[in-house]
Amino acid sequence: MKASYLDIKPINKRASGQAFEVILKAASPVSEVAHCVTTPPKRDISLEDIQKKLEAAEDRRKSQEEKVLRFLAEKREHERDVLLKAMEENSNFSRMAEEKLQMKMEQNEENRMAYLSAIMERLQEKVKNIKTKRFRKTQKKGR
Repeated sequence: MKASYLDIKPINKRASGQAFEVILKAASPVSEVAHCVTTPPKRDISLEDIQKKLEAAEDRRKSQEEKVLRFLAEKREHERDVLLKAMEENSNFSRMAEEKLQMKMEQNEENRMAYLSAIMERLQEKVKNIKTKRFRKTQKKGR
């Protein structure tokens, strides 16, 4: 289909495809196709139509506002849930850290007491050995 206001001529064939030259012709006063653009007739708008449109717009506005408020409420609820969960996790972490520290302190105290006990035993052994040596020396002198 070739329109009367277009003149299309092939220029030459290329490896990448075909090139065309498109020439737009001026519209002639006697054209085959009538290019009359008419606007649709304006209809009279009644007060009822205007009120209906205003009410529909108000309903849309209210609906949109309700959606936004619902979204914000859900977001606040989610933030509250996240905050509560974070607080709970923080509390659990603190409790676990405190328990771990307490166990470590108890273990250190047990190790310290065991160390002191071992030192005391060695000291008592040395004292006992010293007393035994002194006793033997005194007995050798007394013979």
